[in-house]
This record gives sequence, C-alpha cells and structure tokens, in this order.
Amino acid sequence: MYTLEELKCFVYGCRKCSLHEGRTKVVFGQGNPHADIMFIGEGPGYYEDREGLAFIGPAGQLLTKAIEGIELTREEVYIANIVKCRPPNNRNPFKEEMEACIPYLRWQVKIIKPKIIVALGAISSTNIIDENLKITKERGKWHCKKGIWIMPTYHPSAVLRDVFKKRPFWEDFKKVKEKYKELREDKNENR
Repeated sequence: MYTLEELKCFVYGCRKCSLHEGRTKVVFGQGNPHADIMFIGEGPGYYEDREGLAFIGPAGQLLTKAIEGIELTREEVYIANIVKCRPPNNRNPFKEEMEACIPYLRWQVKIIKPKIIVALGAISSTNIIDENLKITKERGKWHCKKGIWIMPTYHPSAVLRDVFKKRPFWEDFKKVKEKYKELREDKNENR
C-alpha cells in the first residue's frame, strides 16, 4: 500500500497522456490525509495549474464558502480532481486522459478512506458513480459504493455561471452536513 507522498511522486512524474506537455504544475490534491469527506472535481484550471493546488480560483473560493457553510474547513477535508493536469483552455478532459489519470484518484481514495465523497459536476459524477448519470436529475441523491456515501452535485464553476444552480448546490451541501453528522453519531454509538 502506498502513502500519499509516494503516490504523489508517481503522479509528479506521470507522462501517461498528453496533458503533461502543457502543465505548469501537477495538481495532486490537498487537505487532511485522513479526511472523512473528499471533494472531487474534474480537473485543474488556470489558477490551480499555476499554484499546484486544487480549487483555488473563483470556483475554489465558492467551494471554500460551501465547506465553511457546513462548519468544516478546507484543512479538515480532502480536495482532488479526476485529472491532475490542466486541460488546454480549461476544456473538459478527454476520455483517454481521464482513463490514464483515474487510477491515481482511486489510490487516493484507498489511502484516505473517506466516508463521504462529493462529486463536483457531471464529469466527476459520471467517472465516480455511473457513466450514464445525468447531473441535473441525480444531483443531491446519495449513492453508496464500497461503503462510501457519494453525492453528485453541481460543479462550483457551473454555479458561478448559472444563478439557478445556487440554491440546489447549497441544499446538497446541507445534505452532506446531515450525512456527516449521522455517520459521526453512528461511530460514537458503536464505541
């Protein structure tokens, strides 16, 4: 079993797809390596590529507010993406790019062992939950896979572009807070 640091070394040297050619920095992910909640987006954008950190641009600022809105901090959760290098012009990652990178994400999940995953946006949701998932229909609904509770919701950048997604996005985060509280209470009862 790898550690996150060992896995990060593999990812930093990755050349499995063409995305490595245009990257400034690999965006491995960051946060609590023992987090109960993991947020997963599709891929780094301009700001993330420059700094090597996930979700630090405008969408990241909204994600931070949402995390704080459920009484947590970025340091308490783990934030990652499907692909670890920025697609050119912030386009959606191609299937072969995601297939090359998703094993790294799977290892991150195995190492961190979150109880909850929040899939941010359609690309994350279809890669993590079901390739036929429709985000507008399934957002806010819980799925359980291999003992992990997974909820698809809108990507923060979609919320910034469409004011009508704001309320459902916040409602989904309230459900995350409720599920987290429920799982913590179950854990305390089983002690």
